[in-house]
Amino acid sequence: MMRVLYLLLLCETSVQLQCDKTVIQANVGSGFSLLCQYQTNRYLFSKKYWCRGESRSTCVILMDSDHLTNRELRHRSQIIDAQRRGLFIIMTDLKLEDTGVYWVGIDKIHADIMTSINLIVTFVAVSKPMVWPLSSMGDTCWGQPVTVHCASAKGTSVQYTWYQSTQPQDIQFQSSADLHLHCGIVEEDSQYYCSASNDVSSQHSGMVSVQVLKPSEEDCIYRFAMEGKC
Repeated sequence: MMRVLYLLLLCETSVQLQCDKTVIQANVGSGFSLLCQYQTNRYLFSKKYWCRGESRSTCVILMDSDHLTNRELRHRSQIIDAQRRGLFIIMTDLKLEDTGVYWVGIDKIHADIMTSINLIVTFVAVSKPMVWPLSSMGDTCWGQPVTVHCASAKGTSVQYTWYQSTQPQDIQFQSSADLHLHCGIVEEDSQYYCSASNDVSSQHSGMVSVQVLKPSEEDCIYRFAMEGKC
């Protein structure tokens, strides 16, 4: 009997309130717009709201059509009751902690009309990092320091680490987007690569090859090539 009542309530809700999405997947820093249609002949002047919680009974209202908005969401969320054009829920600048179950609701005596929305926020996957020198490559002929920069065009909260390619295992060289080369550390021919990673994926750059022509702690001469280009 209870199952029948639940199904009847579910069917009634779907007729009275329908949204264009039930699952929203978005990246950190992006946003979404949710459009919901409701029976304007019955609920045109009823309060509409956006709440968060695993169930209808534990849902905490974040904002409503009476201009109540949670302080933390005030500058990155909006609820617009466009009446016959629909009800719009807008959120921007999404964060990982925004992931969860939300509900669109309409105030109704005895039992609100509610439909659930599952929001999943993830990092943007990392793209293969590119590397380039921040100063003239000719400086190495005079033993001057050279910095090689590493950056990925795509990715959220990317961490960069430089590794030296060695046997039997590569060695972590510098925990930075910049590889600093100078006479004090350039003692022999070596190869380096940049690793870009976040919680979603990781990618490696092409090799930076260093050839030592004259080893010295102060007036060394060396040259390097990136991704096969001198």
